[in-house]
Amino acid sequence: MAGRWKSDLNWSDVTPKAAFMNRRQILAGGAAALGATALAGVSGPAQATLGAAPSKWSMPLETNSYEEITNYCNYYEFGTGKDDPAANAHMLTTEPWSIQIDGMVDNPGDYGLEDILANVSLEERIYRFRCVEAWSMVIPWVGFELKDLLDRAGVQAGAKYVAFETVLRPEEMPGTRSRVLDWPYREGLRLDEAMHPLTIMATGIYDEPLLGQNGAPIRLVVPWKYGFKSIKSIVRITLTDTQPETSWNMAGPREYGFYSNVNPQVDHPRWSQSSERKIGGGLFAKRIPTLMFNGYEEHVADLYAGMDLKANY
Repeated sequence: MAGRWKSDLNWSDVTPKAAFMNRRQILAGGAAALGATALAGVSGPAQATLGAAPSKWSMPLETNSYEEITNYCNYYEFGTGKDDPAANAHMLTTEPWSIQIDGMVDNPGDYGLEDILANVSLEERIYRFRCVEAWSMVIPWVGFELKDLLDRAGVQAGAKYVAFETVLRPEEMPGTRSRVLDWPYREGLRLDEAMHPLTIMATGIYDEPLLGQNGAPIRLVVPWKYGFKSIKSIVRITLTDTQPETSWNMAGPREYGFYSNVNPQVDHPRWSQSSERKIGGGLFAKRIPTLMFNGYEEHVADLYAGMDLKANY
């Protein structure tokens, strides 16, 4: 069973509490400066992300700034450039929002976001977030355990996988007009991965509701996997006994496996995964060794006991 988070990092890596809280006050007081464009479509139920309690699962690492997190993004539905999502995601309408939960569940149906948030406990979790392009961020997510939502839906015996689907609105998502991927975006987890306490549904960052470029109004966060596994703007969750198709595995099966766990011993065919550079450190930022399972090995390695992690990449 997963235990309490125990870090092997130094306390010098931790952001001082006073500085962390002061930065939040500055962000809250200066939210209007972000402009109506940046905050379009982020009102309503997602405001429930404010004021979440800290979590025992948080990593003791210095977080990236709000500006870095919201301006350097991967969200191909809004464009393939790192700054395209911030420029285009304001077009996404996020109010109202619901998630269809179907498949092998006792209580299928459309679950409204406001209703979901009224029935879960929100926490802040500081997680390292790593991309396959060998860059990383440390993000203070606000969210709740996916397990809470799946328990409410009532997972039936025999279900083995959880499939996810992103909203598809070509009129609001200019990137979907290209064929870079087979839309809508799809992802999946094994059921035990989905039910793990580290796996969350995020609705905010830095006590601010998610912006479109970060997956508003609700997204998955699986911190021991590469970032593309953490599907954004979710509109459907399906419980199934069959391994679901996933978008990047469909596009490049040699490069993107179903599991996509952070494993420095398995290189991407086009670059090494043995080290990473934190966004915000500048052009000459020191590369640091990539940690197995992104630093969560103690808590998730048992999920893959006996598996060949090179064959099951």
